[in-house]
Parts: sequence; C-alpha cells; structure tokens
Amino acid sequence: MAKKGETPMKIIRYLTAAIIGILAFSPALASPPERIVSLAPSITEILYDLGLEKNIAAVTDYCDQPPRAKAKPKIGGFDSPSLEAIVAMRPDLVVMTKDRNPGHIRERLSKLGIKTYVFGANRLSELPAALRELGRYLDVAQTAEIKAKAMEKAIERFTREARNRAKPAATTKVLFIIHPDPLMVAGPGTLIDEAMSLLGLRNIAENSAVQYPKFSVEEVIRLNPDIIFIGTGYMVTDPSQGVLKKLSMLDAVKKKRVYLVSESLYRLGPRIVGGMEELAGHIHPR
Repeated sequence: MAKKGETPMKIIRYLTAAIIGILAFSPALASPPERIVSLAPSITEILYDLGLEKNIAAVTDYCDQPPRAKAKPKIGGFDSPSLEAIVAMRPDLVVMTKDRNPGHIRERLSKLGIKTYVFGANRLSELPAALRELGRYLDVAQTAEIKAKAMEKAIERFTREARNRAKPAATTKVLFIIHPDPLMVAGPGTLIDEAMSLLGLRNIAENSAVQYPKFSVEEVIRLNPDIIFIGTGYMVTDPSQGVLKKLSMLDAVKKKRVYLVSESLYRLGPRIVGGMEELAGHIHPR
C-alpha cells in the first residue's frame, strides 16, 4: 500500500509491480493441457480432429472413433465414469458435455483441484461456435477456426440446396431406424432429426414425445415413409432383414428406397457433415 505523501506516479509503480507479481504466478493458458481426459465419445473425436491426440490421457469405454482412440486408457462410461480412474490419470483438464455427463463429477473434480471444461453445444447449429470456443481455450484456435468454417459452409450448402429443390421438403417422408428389434427410431431433438430438416426432409417421427421412440410395425405402415434409413455401427453391427420383411408392403421397400448408413450422425462431432453427405447422396445422387 502506498504511504502518505507519495506521488501518484509512485502509486502507479506500486500497482504495476503488484499486477506483474500476480501474473507471474498465474497458471499459463498459452499452451494446451498436456493430459486431457475426455468424458464423451463426441469430445474424443473433436480432440483428435483438432490435432490433440498426444494430449489425450484417457477416454471413455465407448470412445471408438477414430480407431486409435480404442488404445487409450479407459475411465468408464460417459454417464457413470470412475472418479478414481480419472484422478489416477493425473489430468490437468477434464473435458465433458453439458447434457450427457453427470454434474456431480464436475463438482467432485473441482473440489480435488482438477480443471474441467464443459463443451457448450447440444445441436448441430451450435457446433461451429462451440468448436471455436474450445479451440481458443486449448490454444488451437487456428485449427478450430478452419474446422468451424468448413462446417458452416457445408450447412449453408445443404440448406441452400434443399431450398432450391422444386419438391417441397414436407413431401419427402423419412424414417431413420436406430435399432430394428425392438424397432427404435430417431425422433425430435436428435442430431438425425436436425440433419433431416437441413436436407429438406420430413422425419415421420417428428411428433414423438421422446427423442428415440419405439415404433410398432403398424405405426410405420400407417405413416408410410418414402425412404427408410437403417443406421449401422456399434448398435447394429449386422442389420436385420426381419424388420424389412414385416414392412415389405411399403413402397419404400418395394422400390428399394431402403439404405444402410453409418453412425456418423449419432454424435455431435467432426463426422457429422460426412453423415449428412451420406444421406444426401442416397436421396439426391449427384
């Protein structure tokens, strides 16, 4: 504290020295954390896409993309991660999502002095901004900006192409099957539903009360989709033909407008544009 009689210039010098002292002992944020734990498959894919593979110390049991992620140490499921396993990894940052990871994990990690970062996007439209924010935080802003811009351009292109087509969007009815038995489909609020809308398609499950409703065969027949997609991947490794036999009376089945597609649209990450390209390629071949 400045003493009585000291000039304003001396007071400024005291304050400047104090600020410099504080900054000297503040943790540096100029470089990405060296040991990151990811608490969601989508986060793991994003970190890899940003070039941070060497900085990832551990991932969840379900982090299978890119394939190299399978070799990383595991800390349990994204909805029930092991706090002990996370702490054992000695992370300097834990990255999680705001909707899939339990909030108490963040609270407990904070009490242990472990930094956390909550990825801010829940929807495709929010992804570019969230990528930029994460990129700035991890000191890979330039890479994140490139990824975000490419995604924005792709979304704009899909939207423009859908708007310019002569056929109204609402006339093309689509069903996306997540699991054939029991028959579970993509409903409102899902990334798949958002992608369909951007592509100018109408999801026949759009009025369901839940994101992933279970449909009866009778309900699908009544709604009569023009196109059926069946997702493959970790939930359906061998797509069953049983459900198609039950739906054999539909024009979509008779006219072979049933397509097997990847699980790229299941996660809010870098593969989502490729997933939209995949759907668009079946519906509007170039």
